[in-house]
Amino acid sequence: MYRRVLQCAARSASVAGPACRVSARCSNLEKQEACISRGLVACQLVDSPSWTQWRTLHRTRELSTVKETPQTTEEEVGAFTKLIEAMGFTGPLKYNKWKIKIAALRMYTCCVERVNYDEFFEKCSLPDTLNSWFLVAELHVWMCLVRMRQEGRAGKYMCRYLVHSMWEDVEQRSKIMGIDAVERKESMKVMTETFYAALFGYDEGILSHDRVLAAALWRILFNRQCEDPQQLELMVQYVRKQMQYIDSLDGEDLLLTGEVNWRPLVEENAQSILKVSTPTYNDAGL
Repeated sequence: MYRRVLQCAARSASVAGPACRVSARCSNLEKQEACISRGLVACQLVDSPSWTQWRTLHRTRELSTVKETPQTTEEEVGAFTKLIEAMGFTGPLKYNKWKIKIAALRMYTCCVERVNYDEFFEKCSLPDTLNSWFLVAELHVWMCLVRMRQEGRAGKYMCRYLVHSMWEDVEQRSKIMGIDAVERKESMKVMTETFYAALFGYDEGILSHDRVLAAALWRILFNRQCEDPQQLELMVQYVRKQMQYIDSLDGEDLLLTGEVNWRPLVEENAQSILKVSTPTYNDAGL
């Protein structure tokens, strides 16, 4: 008896199933037609004169002509060079490594011998100490590092020996001053931490507003002891014009000679960029 009831229920379900699906499809079609009709009405509103005027003002196919600054392309190296550099060695460079080392030593000499430190001590009210000398020297070394990083792998190799020459000079000066070995070791440790912290601070300042650069100079160079805003203004202008000047120097000449003639701290008629004379060098890089 229950079989007949189940058979009747199955037949009714088989007949009602397609009917339900058909009705569901019809309802979906009705919804789609309603959406299409609403879209057509919206398109008619958009095609009205007021909407067309708004659309022409805010939608255009013309591309804005923005001049982008040319970026230095990364030097292509082979798989072997990448392997040996991953192991800590330096692969073949565009120029002779010995020439780059000599140029790095010359560039550091320019940071030491061609800068009037007495003028910095006077204009910035800095004490005449080894630490003050180091703070002024690291500022100029940092500017050279920023410039040489733009010269690819050879420039980075030169930066390494530029910093190496600086630490050797600092150690020799501390020995000449008669500083004890234990105290000299502690001082070198503090100077090392200060130097690498200064690199980040100056990098942020040169890429940001003058207020950020002034804060970095106040924190690093003046050791948070500057109360004269004119001194900060003088140093901000000095860093900006020196970076503009050193960027105008030819990268190949810097890699082979390392010659940098710094602009003076105070200039009466400072120009935007000074035209520099091209240095001469022989095949040996001397």
